[in-house]
Amino acid sequence: QVQLLESGGGLVQPGGSLRLTCVASGYTFDDYGMGWFRQAPGKEREFVASISWSGITTFYADSVKGRFTISRDNAKNTVWLQMDSLKSEDTAVHFCAAAPSSASARNLDTHASYSHFGQGTQITVSS
Repeated sequence: QVQLLESGGGLVQPGGSLRLTCVASGYTFDDYGMGWFRQAPGKEREFVASISWSGITTFYADSVKGRFTISRDNAKNTVWLQMDSLKSEDTAVHFCAAAPSSASARNLDTHASYSHFGQGTQITVSS
C-alpha cells in the first residue's frame, strides 16, 4: 500500500523559510517521479514542483521558481521541498505526490501525472 507522509508545515513570517519532508513507503521509490502540489482555501490544487525518478531533472511553477527547491534521496525514500522567501500567497495545504513515470520533471507538472497523494501539511505565512 502506497503511503506518502508529509511533515514540516507550520506558521512562518513573510520572508522566512520552511522545509517540507515526504517519506514514501509501499512501493519502489526510485521507479517514481515525485512532486509537490498545494491548495489554498477556495482554490484548486496547483502544481508547485517536480523531480524525476533519478533526481537529475527538476521543474517549478513560475510562482515559486528561484524560491523553492525540490530534492530527493532514493536511499531514504524521501523527497524534500525547501521553501525560502515565503510570501503570504504561499499559504496553503501542501501535498506530496508520486508519479509512476520515468519522464523528465518538466513533464510531471499536471495532477493527472500522479497516482498517489499524501494527506498534506498546512503552511501559513503571516506576520
